[in-house]
Amino acid sequence: MLETIPSHSLDTSSAHLRRGSVPGGGPDALPDLLLIERARAGDERAIEALIRRYGRRLFRVARSVLTDEERAETAVLEAYLAAFGDLSRYEPTGKFAAWLTRLAFNQARAMRVSTRTSQASAPPPGVGIPAAQPEPAAGDEPRERHALEQAIASLPAVFRTVYVLRVVEGISGIETAASLGVHETTVRTRLYRAHRRLGPDIAQRMRAAPPLLEPSREATERIVSRTLAQLTHGSMLTISASPP
Repeated sequence: MLETIPSHSLDTSSAHLRRGSVPGGGPDALPDLLLIERARAGDERAIEALIRRYGRRLFRVARSVLTDEERAETAVLEAYLAAFGDLSRYEPTGKFAAWLTRLAFNQARAMRVSTRTSQASAPPPGVGIPAAQPEPAAGDEPRERHALEQAIASLPAVFRTVYVLRVVEGISGIETAASLGVHETTVRTRLYRAHRRLGPDIAQRMRAAPPLLEPSREATERIVSRTLAQLTHGSMLTISASPP
């Protein structure tokens, strides 16, 4: 449970989570640091812009840990509540995206540990893509997406998350290391081993792949609306007005 900050907190009632406070239209083009400052001041549009900006990445990292869309959505929601419930924990010396990603990664890992028995039906580590699986026909995008996502799911978890961040999301090794709390050398090693397990065929198909492990539009809207609603009405959450 997040700790409230009575001396430096900002009431997150609807009156303080203000709409329309970003001049000149939407905040989508604003840099993270400016949006973060506005989020600390209770600007709902700034919070929403940050949620939408990094929703796909957080969902992908949660899916890489949980391999289940519904629980991944829950992990992302909890990560956003933790982040915007106390933004004073974010230190601007680090990249905001990496900080958010690590929150989602840790939340997903905690959920996996707490429900380990429910994972009995998941494919064992390293089994690879099933040999009997038919090759998707050219232009058969849904089947190709499913086949590639199954191939990713067959990786051991420590390789899978690195692979998703480096190859599917396409972020750098340095940022992946910061997101997972490991050394960059570890990222390189795990990525190399993931490629070895998947084989050159999967690597080639991945380069031309349709978008993988993405949240649905409905899931995205649920995450946005539920995060904002709980920040607005949750008595245990505050948005810190103090500098980090």
